Amino acid sequence: MGILHVNHPDIEMFINCKNDLGVMNNFNLSVAITDEFMQAVEEGSSIPLVNPRTGEVVKNVLARELFAKIVDNSYSTGEPGIVFIDAINRANPTPHLGVFESTNPCGEQPLLPFESCNLGSINLANFVANGKIDWTRLYTIVESAVQFLDCVIDVNKYPLPQIAEKTRLTRKIGLGVMGFADMLIKMKIPYVSRKALNLAEEIMERINTHARQVSINLATIHGPYSGRELGSSDSYRNATRTTIAPTGTISIIGGCSSGIEPLFALSYKRRIMSGDEFQEINPLFEEAVKPNLSRYKWTNLVEDLTESGKLTEDMIERYKLAEFINPAIFQTSHDIPSEWHLKIQAAFQKFTDNAVSKTINMPKESTAKDVERVFKQAWKLGLKGVTIYRDGSRAGQVLSTGKTTFTNDELKPRPRPDKTHGETTKILTGCGDLYVTPASDEHGLCETFVQLGKQGGCAGAQNEANGRLISLALRCGIPSKEIVKQLSGIRCPNPVWHKGNQILSCADGIARVLAECEGVEIKIKEAPSTCPDCGGTLENTGGCIGCPNCGFSKCK
Repeated sequence: MGILHVNHPDIEMFINCKNDLGVMNNFNLSVAITDEFMQAVEEGSSIPLVNPRTGEVVKNVLARELFAKIVDNSYSTGEPGIVFIDAINRANPTPHLGVFESTNPCGEQPLLPFESCNLGSINLANFVANGKIDWTRLYTIVESAVQFLDCVIDVNKYPLPQIAEKTRLTRKIGLGVMGFADMLIKMKIPYVSRKALNLAEEIMERINTHARQVSINLATIHGPYSGRELGSSDSYRNATRTTIAPTGTISIIGGCSSGIEPLFALSYKRRIMSGDEFQEINPLFEEAVKPNLSRYKWTNLVEDLTESGKLTEDMIERYKLAEFINPAIFQTSHDIPSEWHLKIQAAFQKFTDNAVSKTINMPKESTAKDVERVFKQAWKLGLKGVTIYRDGSRAGQVLSTGKTTFTNDELKPRPRPDKTHGETTKILTGCGDLYVTPASDEHGLCETFVQLGKQGGCAGAQNEANGRLISLALRCGIPSKEIVKQLSGIRCPNPVWHKGNQILSCADGIARVLAECEGVEIKIKEAPSTCPDCGGTLENTGGCIGCPNCGFSKCK
């Protein structure tokens, strides 16, 4: 997680940095927003940008203009999110130890330097029987979970002694929930309803209250956390007890809905780290609907859902679904108005010690004004942070329905400047001398010129095409190492040796030049060349490439 304070002199650069798709790909970004800033936005006044090292005011900027940039970038790319840093620090249980400046990667756990995350989540769907909640069993699990998380602090192996020290000083834990949407479905309660809000508050209040009592009980046995303020009457074993995490991975393992999110879709494709995709159908929907339809109708309904991800009025009518289910309980995230996303988040935050991780999913047709309204409403509701994601605003999103598409407007190359700077490298290929010129502008590598000696024809045309496509990819923000991965190892019938390396093709030669230019450490596999006569492996012997099996030689 990268968080920068809204008063920092580099804030505008930070807000805009993810416009380049090749920058900070492994970071979540949020801006630390103050109440003073939000009031300046409301009033139309200015705020100072202050050098944090000297305390000197670098310049004053209009809060509304800066806020508009945050909104526009969040609308376009899903980042930055917002952390309401004043709200977070108002809930700081140990202000004498320091103020919060940042959080863990998903924003739900405000941390002081060297503190660590120690989180766990209860699957709420497992506590519904015959449409009612088994509160007694839930209390039992809360007790076990708090004891378990507290024990983790003592038995854990820490990577740094400072982390061990600070973690044991405050003994913060974060018990949370997942499967909330599944619980609502089992209880036949729509996500968009007053009943859902009341249930959210009741569940979290009960979990929070019981977790506090368990922590007090542990403190009577083992003592309260040692980092409490001198003379404090704080009687907890743990400085904080509850947190709502996103549970992306563990909810997959648990077979339940993520965190407190609504269902993303009834049928969707999940993209995993390898880039592979697999189809998922919500099991509660399948359980409710499949027995009431013929095999033929169920197959057709699944195909329809694969395209849309959600129930449409047409589907409800065509398959007569309203006769045996309430379609409202199967509403998906993009059908739910943003204000209801916020209301559910606020209901859980009301009874959560730390913060709540939640994404305000917005449909593709949402506007920047919609994003602005969500941010302002989140502040007024007293949330500690908020993240929006507009469907389709980023290529390669983890969850997608069949109709999520990416248009040409969503990935544009940055303009080519009048002047670029680069050096030409000559590299020998099987087609002749290849001249490769990677060139850079102020943002980094932006284009590559490729010319094949004096040769024209097909090989020359192909290398010109390679150069143009590489240049386009670079200016679209594709990292050079990804281009090298794609080009390296491509083989043609005429590999050659150049400065101790086998150049397998013109594309492979371009990859080597780019790798050297950018310092990309990618091992390029030396695939064996095949003899055109017998199919054996060619070898470099006596300064020439030949086949030891049949005697073929490229020098003859």
